[in-house]
Amino acid sequence: MLPEGALPARPQGVLTRLNARVPEHWRAPLIRLIAVWLALLVLFLGDWRDMAWQWWESSTYNHILLIPPIIGWLALQRAAETAPIVPRAWWPGLVVLAGAVFLWVLGDFAGLNLARQLAAVVMLQGTALALLGPRVAAAQLFPLGYMLTLVPFGDELIPFLQTITANLTMVLLDLSQVPATIDGVFITTRFGYFEVAEACSGVKFLIAMIAYGALVSNVCFASAWRRAGFMVLSVVVPVLANGVRAWGTIYIARSRGIEFAASFDHIFYGWVFFAVVMGLVMAVGWRFFDRTVDAPLVDGSVIASSPLLGRLERMALPVPAALAAIAALALTGLAWSAAASRIAAPMPEIITLPQVPGWYLADSTPRAEWHPLHSGADHRLVARYSDGKGHVVDMSFALYAAQGDGKEAGGFGQGALPLGSRWAWEEPGAAFKDAKSDVIQAPGPVHRLAVTWLRAGDLLTGSNTRLKLANMQDRLLLRPRPTMALILSAEAGDGLSAPEEAIRSFLAATGPVAPWMDRLARVR
Repeated sequence: MLPEGALPARPQGVLTRLNARVPEHWRAPLIRLIAVWLALLVLFLGDWRDMAWQWWESSTYNHILLIPPIIGWLALQRAAETAPIVPRAWWPGLVVLAGAVFLWVLGDFAGLNLARQLAAVVMLQGTALALLGPRVAAAQLFPLGYMLTLVPFGDELIPFLQTITANLTMVLLDLSQVPATIDGVFITTRFGYFEVAEACSGVKFLIAMIAYGALVSNVCFASAWRRAGFMVLSVVVPVLANGVRAWGTIYIARSRGIEFAASFDHIFYGWVFFAVVMGLVMAVGWRFFDRTVDAPLVDGSVIASSPLLGRLERMALPVPAALAAIAALALTGLAWSAAASRIAAPMPEIITLPQVPGWYLADSTPRAEWHPLHSGADHRLVARYSDGKGHVVDMSFALYAAQGDGKEAGGFGQGALPLGSRWAWEEPGAAFKDAKSDVIQAPGPVHRLAVTWLRAGDLLTGSNTRLKLANMQDRLLLRPRPTMALILSAEAGDGLSAPEEAIRSFLAATGPVAPWMDRLARVR
């Protein structure tokens, strides 16, 4: 039997080695932070599940799968400067957490996924502030801020980017002496008809480049001006490059045909072109890098001696009080949401198509099918009216007992221009009081004027923002009121009157919009 001293040492486990590398004054705070983050992930699992699904399923957000390990790497790069700092519970962090919980409640009330998901991420940031204090936050400022790139945003930019790309394409076509005309995002040439579709907006590359540009700016630059310049480059170049991509597709189609151009676009532009563009952006930025490879990313001595951080650090509170406050804030937000989700306005059993003096239900069909989207509506009316004088108007009316996820009267992709349909926005339409007016276009081309009114309580508006604010107020006050959406639309075409004229003639027969909508919904 070997003497005890001669026995081979037992190999240490990963957790044991990791624990030995963590300073003693950091062990309990780290455990508390990890436990609180796990609790928040469980409590708000629905939002994190939705985000993870978007990261995995949507090509626009596939790059976010790399963000969590990057955040971990960024935090470790600052570990040596952070380790000497003693974490302290800090009550202003609870203010950030309270704001995030309130934002989540508002997003839940408005059915706004982006607000809820942003709030879920900010909750993690707020709890880090509350449990670790201002000096740790200063040392880990960029990794904490970079967590915002976990939020899948960008779909809201698609219409704007489509318009920018279409206009850039027309400029390049003119410079290359290719005759073309443009209607909104539709470009017509003598050899083909092209649409700058949602998939061609360039939003995928732009969002990825913003995240990449922020990372490079922090790691490779010390100068604030150089960081800002690289970020501008990371935003502008992808937008310009996407215009070149669209122009190139049309230019190739002139000599090789549309089918070849489309396949070339997906293969070359989709896989090679933007990789080249990213390489060019890095090549331009490379010569301006001013941070050496071995330079620390933060200055620990400045953080340790900062009078401002010293004054902020005095706003401390006991750890048990911080943990109790975190739990109370999170549970209050969930309870408020649960109470509001049970609020719904009373609904009539049925609603019927209205009779409009001088107008009758028409059996004609439009040149291009058009189906407005009203997801989750409790009642819906769809009809086509004609007055026999060349005026034809399509009506779509939706009534909601409440607004929420999947029930958004003015939500993105809802209403006159459903996301993914063959219709695309062309330009603003003629002005109608308290309404949103748009000219939309389908391949053909077929043009249609669509005028949308949204109503909640006494509010009549064309603004989705104003409607969401009214809906949020109702749910904050636990006040049940119905929400309505009305779309009147007319198609442009031979034998038909001007769309604006047809809709104004129809409104003259219905009378004021607000009371007419109330009669349709049978609420007054």
